[in-house]
Amino acid sequence: EKLKSATEDKASHLADRLVPYSLGGTILTYLFTRNVTKALSILMVDFSCALKLSMPLAVLSAMRESSTHHITVKGGKFLEAVAAADTIVFDKTGTLTKGSFAVTGVTPEGMSENELLGICAAAETYSTHPIAQSIIAEAKKRELTTTASDAEEIAGYGVKAVVDGRTAIVGNHRLMQRENIAAPSVDTPGTVVHCAVDGKYAGCIVISDEIKPGAPKALAALKELCGAKTVMLTGDRKAAADAIAKTAGIDEYHAELLPDGKVSKVEELYKAKPENSSLVFVGDGMNDAPALARADVGIAMGAMGSDAAIEAADIVLMNDNIESLPTAVRISKKTHAIVMQNIVFAIGVKVLIMLLTAVGIGNMWIAVFGDVGVAVLAILNATRAMRIK
Repeated sequence: EKLKSATEDKASHLADRLVPYSLGGTILTYLFTRNVTKALSILMVDFSCALKLSMPLAVLSAMRESSTHHITVKGGKFLEAVAAADTIVFDKTGTLTKGSFAVTGVTPEGMSENELLGICAAAETYSTHPIAQSIIAEAKKRELTTTASDAEEIAGYGVKAVVDGRTAIVGNHRLMQRENIAAPSVDTPGTVVHCAVDGKYAGCIVISDEIKPGAPKALAALKELCGAKTVMLTGDRKAAADAIAKTAGIDEYHAELLPDGKVSKVEELYKAKPENSSLVFVGDGMNDAPALARADVGIAMGAMGSDAAIEAADIVLMNDNIESLPTAVRISKKTHAIVMQNIVFAIGVKVLIMLLTAVGIGNMWIAVFGDVGVAVLAILNATRAMRIK
């Protein structure tokens, strides 16, 4: 019941409220005309069947159609909310970008490239973050074998570990500032991972990620479909975020955010959105789970996304294809249109038949059509939600 769409719920309540009017009309018709057939004809034209049968069917048909496009929807209310999207917020890594990082630069200070890379790879051994995995992969490619102990992950900053008896700190520029280590500013596009050994700056590694080929096309389609404002949130540096935002066609972005900063920014955007509109958040990582839960509609990447993100999401793109997002919006809008058509058609025809019967023009056969016929037509219209391109 909680997963019903707002329109579906209102239509069901409307049908319940109109039943007493149908009964009242039957009684009044009999009292004024003393014609049992005419009174029963009005009673036959009940409001509930067409609405209560066609509404859930339209939603279920849309959910079935979504599944054929590798989109899992956890309830009708979320499908409808997507159609009312005013702001769509994206995480960057793994959502707009491939999430397949590669080391594109190693700049050591006071040691060799391989030594710096080996220390960073050892410290990152216990991390599952894509950036950490790219450093480890590069170290393996160079056949570097350094081990670490006492590894500690510092959420939103990086990691700290003991590597060959030395304390290594590996992470972003904020981590260096937090540890009072002077680190140079790097303007190279990409994600910069700084390293310090025993409190002394040891160099940095530049890691690059590619934007998903379909992201610009998907965002352009979203703007055409619903005119929603697109926002990107990321923990990366401003330079890297700016490059991705420009390529993808993002309206607004916020960089260098900690995990809790994403939730705070989503909260700000939520309060700023117009009334009766929705805020949609699209993400894939464990850190995205709180933001996914806070948005009106949380959409997660299903193939590469974390279990926490998938659990918190309301809609899951099972193939991780960002181009499936406009398809979900298209299905949502079409389903909403079908639902509204059924409401207007069912109530309009039934009221007309009741009036015609009350003045003596209608008969029992027209009343039967008003009940059964309208219900069948509404159901057939609802099944069109299974054929949305």
